[in-house]
Amino acid sequence: MRGLSRARILAIIDGTSPEDGPYMAIAVKTLIIASAVVIALETIPDLANRYGKVMRQAEYVFVSLFILEYGIRVVCAPRPVRYIFSFWGLIDFLACVPALLLLMPDLAAVRVLRLLRLVRVLKLLRLRTAMARLEHALWQVRDELILFSVLALLMLYLAAVGIYHLEHNAQPDVFTSIPASLWWAMATLTTVGYGDAYPITVGGKIFTACVLLIGLGIVAVPVGLVTSALLSADQHLRKSDKNSQGDDDDI
Repeated sequence: MRGLSRARILAIIDGTSPEDGPYMAIAVKTLIIASAVVIALETIPDLANRYGKVMRQAEYVFVSLFILEYGIRVVCAPRPVRYIFSFWGLIDFLACVPALLLLMPDLAAVRVLRLLRLVRVLKLLRLRTAMARLEHALWQVRDELILFSVLALLMLYLAAVGIYHLEHNAQPDVFTSIPASLWWAMATLTTVGYGDAYPITVGGKIFTACVLLIGLGIVAVPVGLVTSALLSADQHLRKSDKNSQGDDDDI
């Protein structure tokens, strides 16, 4: 490690270094997968009783390694504060939170937060090109998404109001109020339909059919917008890459 620059160390940890990067990337991803496997095995009573001590020691090893990685990233980052509050910086920090929770074994309620260790799995998704494409697409259709979000909330409320007035007299125990009817409206607009609340009157059934059709449109239109924006973002990023390569050739 002696004589390595901070940029070189970050490249090795990120797996972008042509020499040592691939080996480090494999090692980090193996640790993440191993940690996720241990989390799953801890929920099996027989294995937990038999190998609980070994699994707990493995937890200390995994968390210690992730704390070490996080510390190296903070020290070697060109702008440490910016990295700490970045998306992946927060993910790396959340991967280290269980280290503090392991010191409080008697707090059962707090130990539930150990599920935050699963956030480490997101580090397997360091697909910068895909993330850039998705970010560009969402930003491109942000106004449309905001509009449909407002319309969805409006339709949610109107659906709750409508089903309450149509079904309250027939099912006073199910549709007790407009706020209680919001659960039915959410399940219907999202086309989930859990079946715990459903109309029995003719008017309620007709109204539900209309809400279902509107719900399909509310779900389908934003998906189409994002898909179109993703294709546009892919073309935009490819064009930017070609322009940057052209500039490099000129140099």
